Amino acid sequence: MKTILVIDDNTDIRENTAEILSLAGYQTFTAENGKRGVEIAAREKPDLIVCDIMMPELDGYGVLHLLKNRPETENIPFIFLTAKTERTDFRKGMEMGADDYITKPFDDIELLKAIEIRLKKIGIIQAQYEQGEQGANELLKELKTSGLISLDPNQYDSERIPKKSIVYHEGKRPKYLYHLKSGKIKTFRIHEDGKEYITNLYSAGDYLGHVALLENNSYDDTAEVLEEAEVVLIPREDFLTAVFNDMNIATRFIKLISRDVKEKEERLLRLAYDSLRKRVARALVDIQTKFGLNGDQPAIDIPREDIAQYVGTATESLIRTLSDFKSEKLIEIREGKIRILQSEKLRHLLF
Repeated sequence: MKTILVIDDNTDIRENTAEILSLAGYQTFTAENGKRGVEIAAREKPDLIVCDIMMPELDGYGVLHLLKNRPETENIPFIFLTAKTERTDFRKGMEMGADDYITKPFDDIELLKAIEIRLKKIGIIQAQYEQGEQGANELLKELKTSGLISLDPNQYDSERIPKKSIVYHEGKRPKYLYHLKSGKIKTFRIHEDGKEYITNLYSAGDYLGHVALLENNSYDDTAEVLEEAEVVLIPREDFLTAVFNDMNIATRFIKLISRDVKEKEERLLRLAYDSLRKRVARALVDIQTKFGLNGDQPAIDIPREDIAQYVGTATESLIRTLSDFKSEKLIEIREGKIRILQSEKLRHLLF
């Protein structure tokens, strides 16, 4: 059961609000002033706080300031109740970290919808995602699907991009967040000896280019179409406005991508020290996961050269290893397509 703290010096409003929330299935705590509210929030750590602005001794802004400066309460969603409608009051609260406003008088549905949205958002933000770009990608998809950020790809223009075409180049400044509606895309870097190294793979539903946008850096790799793609171009300003309008969302993104460099370094270490068999096995499982090729879905159907570049080996070495896996009945190959038969054995290959 989710817990909600209601802070309001008006007895009628405080008790009526708590009653509405209790009837909706929430466990409620109440406080008659800001000081008492801070004490209860620190002790009970509610899932959400509904707080009046104008209160004696310690007003709503003071409550918000104190709670945002305590690690144990800084991430609790905070909704203001206010009879004041001036823009300066709304802006001040949002700049301090408030999640929403409800203007008095309000009806039951308005209150419950606001709370439901905020609890849904915090659930998504606090969910466990992979560190690095993949986790940021999953977070972005969850936020879009839930409607918590207004980046509907259908509202933007899309382009059909043929196979082998470049979406963006390493070293260029980012102008768009790219949403892949269909097809497949790889990102890669070119080593000083001219060899290509694939850094990531993307399939329908994925976003790409968001790391450079969030870091305000140039692209550190190049994106090329593996299979004819339809790509939606979301302007840089729209993406950054949607993310940074909510500092909880922005902070979560930053924490996820902050380990991206470390993740890439760990992958390079695996390339340097893992056996070729382990690297190929890991690559096949990665590709299966990234392209959603599980169960009865289609087999892996990308060029051997691209798989080799993802592994970091010569194409001939990859082909020999695939032949060994086929003999060991770990995979099957039909008409050039690779189907994984024993993904767990590949994932945990010892040598």
